[in-house]
Amino acid sequence: MSQLRVLIAEDDPVSSRILQAHLSKWGYQVVVTTNGLDAWAVLQGSDAPKLAVLDWMMPSMDGPEVIRRLRQDSKEYVYVILLTARSQKEDMLAGLEAGADDYLSKPFDAHELKARIRTGRRILDLQTQLMTVQTLLREEATHDPLTKTWNRSGILDILQRECARAARSEGSVGVVMADLDHFKPVNDTYGHMTGDEVLREMSRRMAASVRAYDSIGRYGGEEFVIVLPDCGALSAFQRAETLREDISNKPVEATSVSVAVTASLGVAAMDQVDCQDYEVLLRAADAALYRSKAAGRNQTTLATPQEISMLSAVIGQGKA
Repeated sequence: MSQLRVLIAEDDPVSSRILQAHLSKWGYQVVVTTNGLDAWAVLQGSDAPKLAVLDWMMPSMDGPEVIRRLRQDSKEYVYVILLTARSQKEDMLAGLEAGADDYLSKPFDAHELKARIRTGRRILDLQTQLMTVQTLLREEATHDPLTKTWNRSGILDILQRECARAARSEGSVGVVMADLDHFKPVNDTYGHMTGDEVLREMSRRMAASVRAYDSIGRYGGEEFVIVLPDCGALSAFQRAETLREDISNKPVEATSVSVAVTASLGVAAMDQVDCQDYEVLLRAADAALYRSKAAGRNQTTLATPQEISMLSAVIGQGKA
């Protein structure tokens, strides 16, 4: 179990030393402050402790005020135990209403302190587990399980956001539709497991070929969408050509066979016409892709401004 960092904010030196001695003996890494302002500064740091024991009455800022600020501004949850000589029920309720997770009266019993600290750690551990599960669920909901690229809905969300951003900033965005050529015979000849290996390797090559801030998504089957922020038509076309060459530059060495793979690509970009509709760009890139396939495959085709304008008019009428 990793060593948990615990903040002690206590202006009484005797009480502070006792707290520090107990927590260190129990295996915690202790950070000590003597006033509320310093405690708040520590909790705002990049490596802030996730558990804090705060005295109610402190110079500069009292414990409840530190907690109120923490609950308003902190991005990560800190479990807080409020330590005070006040023992009235009203005081306990006031501390909890300020945002404290637990309450410990002075003079405290070491066994009770240990139990409350352990309770806080269990809750923090459960929170970490929950956040891990949420991250995994979000990953599963937005990514393709085979290629680990964005899935269809994920990449379309990115394309829509990039188009909106480019429209606001008077920038541009390019979209590439890529389809692996003659992929069905790969599955039919070598089996679906080999086909899966080929798809994973193609995804890896595409990821290595594009910029860090470009996005790749599996649109369906062996078809992919690549979103290129800040790319006009010529730049997007050049990047697509590089992508095509990186895909086909050498065979895929699958488990038991070497498979040569090529791809056909279609490209469309926002700067070709006054187009802010991501669906128009997507359909224009798709139409350009099919022209690449009809012309013999293993090539890249750029959608023309006239095609994009025509699609924009047709889609605009459909949405009217």
